[in-house]
Amino acid sequence: MKLIAWLDELTNEDVDIAGGKGASLGEMWNAKLPVPPAFVTTADAYRYFIEETNLKNTIKHILEGLDVNDSKKLIKASEDVRKAIETVEMPEDLKLSVIESYNKLSDGEDIFVAVRSSATAEDLPDASFAGQQETFLNMKGNEEVFEAVRKCYSSLFTPRAIFYREQKGFDHFEVALCAVVQKMADADEAGVMFTVNPINQNHDQMVIEAAWGYGEGVVSGTVSPDTYLIAKEAEKVTDINVASKDTMFIKNAEGKTEEIKTPAEKVDAQVLDEVKILKLAQVGKLIEKHYAQPMDIEWVYEGDELYMVQARPITTLDKGGKNGKTASEGQYDAEILMKGIGASPGTMSGNVKLILDLDQIGDVVEGDILVTKMTTPDMVPGMKKAAAIVTDDGGLTCHAAIISRELGTPCVVGTKKATQLLKNGETVTVDGEKGIVYAGAIAKKQNGVEQAQQQVVYEGAPVITATDIKVNVSMPEVAERAAATGADGVGLLRAEHMILGTGVHPSKILNEQGSEALVEVFIEGIKKVADAFYPRPVTYRTLDAPTDEFMGLEGGQDEPHEQNPMMGWRGIRRGLDQPEILSCELKAIKRLREDGYRNLNIMIPLVTNVDEIRKVKEIGKEVGLNMRTDIEFGIMVETPAAALIIEDIVKEGVDFISFGTNDLTQYVIAIDRNNEFVAKYYMENHPAVLKLIEQVIKVCRENDVKTSVCGQAGSRPAIVEKLVEWGITSISSNIDAVKTIRSVVARTEQKIILDSIRNSKK
Repeated sequence: MKLIAWLDELTNEDVDIAGGKGASLGEMWNAKLPVPPAFVTTADAYRYFIEETNLKNTIKHILEGLDVNDSKKLIKASEDVRKAIETVEMPEDLKLSVIESYNKLSDGEDIFVAVRSSATAEDLPDASFAGQQETFLNMKGNEEVFEAVRKCYSSLFTPRAIFYREQKGFDHFEVALCAVVQKMADADEAGVMFTVNPINQNHDQMVIEAAWGYGEGVVSGTVSPDTYLIAKEAEKVTDINVASKDTMFIKNAEGKTEEIKTPAEKVDAQVLDEVKILKLAQVGKLIEKHYAQPMDIEWVYEGDELYMVQARPITTLDKGGKNGKTASEGQYDAEILMKGIGASPGTMSGNVKLILDLDQIGDVVEGDILVTKMTTPDMVPGMKKAAAIVTDDGGLTCHAAIISRELGTPCVVGTKKATQLLKNGETVTVDGEKGIVYAGAIAKKQNGVEQAQQQVVYEGAPVITATDIKVNVSMPEVAERAAATGADGVGLLRAEHMILGTGVHPSKILNEQGSEALVEVFIEGIKKVADAFYPRPVTYRTLDAPTDEFMGLEGGQDEPHEQNPMMGWRGIRRGLDQPEILSCELKAIKRLREDGYRNLNIMIPLVTNVDEIRKVKEIGKEVGLNMRTDIEFGIMVETPAAALIIEDIVKEGVDFISFGTNDLTQYVIAIDRNNEFVAKYYMENHPAVLKLIEQVIKVCRENDVKTSVCGQAGSRPAIVEKLVEWGITSISSNIDAVKTIRSVVARTEQKIILDSIRNSKK
């Protein structure tokens, strides 16, 4: 029985011996790639440990008959199992093997190491084990290393891991846990490298992101890194963008990772010189060649020594579009049946499916033209099948418009008469850019929606801006399409559709299945988006939950009937009235962060006073998630109240704010944005709205608080130009607008620089 394996003994084929991470590191080591030295406690060592100590029987006894839907019992069982693993006397030969191997790795001197969990049984679904286990950084000395290995073992029995395996019907002992003990690279510079340009899929280009200190800041999105573009074959640096790096991550005197302010001389200094950039690119090419596919690589420079600490395939960006007949977005020699507002670009033909009652949504089949008075969140399953969507009511910020843009589905809203004039089974063509519905099917002439969606990925050279260009995501299902735009992250991840997708009211889930079940609903949805964008930052907004959207859910019969839900029981005011639901959201974020999704941030909606911010921080502490310390924390500025007391909000302590201009506009100018009778008066560029935004940005800049916008204004070029001029930190736009907004921002930034140069010469 082999208890320890060194990297030179492992390849990709040894997952059953060293787990996925251990096998991958061994593969790179034996390919002579620069990987920090390491050893791995084997799967046999884990099995020996739990059998020799009788832990296997102890664990079986604790978990026998466990109702995983009872969150209190699940947590108690997890605590009991982990305590048993962490307190039992480890077999002496296993303990000595770990200590001797650490001493060999240290060459007689105690060194800092990272101890990482590495699971076997890769054939099981990811949800049953992946991402559940823990990592311990900067461990030093026999005792710390030995205890870290033991804690890796115990992390196989977190509440979430137990819950998933029980739900899936897997044997808890089918998975073995290995521990990778690897020399810590004391990073001077670190970051990420893509061996193919992820923005435009150009295989002739490589992209490197770099920051001072540990790579934690780049991976989590808390540090804006330098970006270098390299011509792969010529091995030539073709573009350099030096960012302002206000903070950096280091190892402090106690040997722990700490975020500090970057020394003044390094803030605006270039991280890597050309020699280091090209050395890194050369290694990236070797890794890509070895794995025979484009790779996403995490790297570290310790002095002039380069190390690779992670390598994984880049997810393909070519997602294509919907199937069906397509037509170009131009003028057609066909009868115009009606006009409305073009809400989502693209042109599709199909047969009309009238939906006059929510109960009919199940009748929609692939390729139908969904026609209804106005869509609701309960209709999303049908909207996903539709080739195009037409509504009587609504404007550019209505539910149908927002969801259609995310799905890449052509949409025309505000026709006033679609449900009256169109008949079931009638063939029509919907032009979502012009806002026109034509009679009959129009033959394909030029680019259809499929090509339009691909152009989001392929067209043009990458444009690098100082202002981050992010994207709004309403549904986890569109995460990969959103990521394929090349956006710098997610500026707004809405929580509502994670609940609406279940069809069950969150209170019903809590009451009947327990809090753990609700936490898992949030984890499942958030994880899809965090995965698609990793390591780019993702900002999760807690539930807004308007009553009119939730009353249609199973168990939603107790939702109050409000005259104006937009002004009612929603946002953080509702979250604080129902802290048991808000706690589940925060627990989900906490667990995902612990599982390695350090790119997650959190913000709260519809804030009107400082006390709401304090209460959310208190609830965070109760679940073990300290806002601003453990995670970046911000608020939505979507009420005049929040804008007018921004100084007080900044003093209370937030890392960022984001303008929700859809709500801010309607609250400032007293316009219901979903009312077609007053839609023509709805103006996001109203002087009062813009004045509030400018004042908030000014205050935030003076106090080092980041600013963003995630409302419809973030997709409007004229408004975006003003926001950039005022100094906004990032813009979050709709999926279909990312490319355009990036170009607008680049042009505006260049104009600001040019004006500054001209003025300095006067």
